Amino acid sequence: MTALVTGAAGFIGFHTTKALLARGEAVIGIDNLNDYYDVGLKEARLAQLEGQPGFRFIKGDFSDKDAMLALADEDITHIVHLGAQAGVRYSLVNPYSYVTANVMGQVVMLELARRLKGLKTMVYASSSSVYGGNTKLPFAVGDAVDHPVSLYAATKRADELISHTYAHLYHIPLVGLRFFTVYGPWGRPDMAPMLFAKAMLAGDPIKVFNDGEMWRDFTFIDDIVAGVLSAMDAPPEATPPHAVYNLGNNNSEKLTDFIAALEDALGVKAEKVFEPIQPGDVVSTYADIEATRAALDFSPKTPMREGVRKFADWYRSYYRV
Repeated sequence: MTALVTGAAGFIGFHTTKALLARGEAVIGIDNLNDYYDVGLKEARLAQLEGQPGFRFIKGDFSDKDAMLALADEDITHIVHLGAQAGVRYSLVNPYSYVTANVMGQVVMLELARRLKGLKTMVYASSSSVYGGNTKLPFAVGDAVDHPVSLYAATKRADELISHTYAHLYHIPLVGLRFFTVYGPWGRPDMAPMLFAKAMLAGDPIKVFNDGEMWRDFTFIDDIVAGVLSAMDAPPEATPPHAVYNLGNNNSEKLTDFIAALEDALGVKAEKVFEPIQPGDVVSTYADIEATRAALDFSPKTPMREGVRKFADWYRSYYRV
């Protein structure tokens, strides 16, 4: 098989590409290496992939329809569309980038999918953010998702709806994955674990929102990748052939407990500054993964403290602190 992976220099895309290469698959990686966060980190991830047998990298923008549709004659059997404009808070600052990357980009990749003659499955990234301000916990895929509280969430829900339409019209096997607070080595610098680690090791205070009353279903990157690969290998049999699954740890942790685990792993205490909840944030996320378990044999294996230790070890090694 040959997988086209968008966002190949991104956090989840990098790890997914590594896993695919490790099992002997060919991968065409796409990434525009934009400057939303440290380009050096993206280049360092890419350096881990380049030169590996079966890997080919194309620097490009997946929302560029001419560039992407030029790949229609490639022998691509799977699309793993993980590239996106991520981040809830940045969507308040630069809304246009979310519509371009997350909505236009999704349509472009779906148009490519329907032109590929040997495509078996397209997997794409959604987000737990689609559950918005839902108060029923845990979040299940059958819950209402009609009230997003951020533009980022709205674009991800739009991706799901557009994908359902394409599956109906063109019978493309599509799987959307709602990721829950992914963390681990090579993570994004705009996410809490990296922000916390950087501040703590520099002796700076960390911001803890909603006065610490925040819960997240922290999910280690290796468990996420296992779910992505399972989704690739199990195209939906429904009519239309479109399925959406939660990928979470099925265990919502209080943010202050995550910070305590990071303190232990780094060997430093955090100075906490408690602040109100930020616009677009939600108080709790918690994944119901029963449907995912049944369809994909998905079973997260990494306890939070073990995952935090692996993250902390990588952080100290990569940043030499």
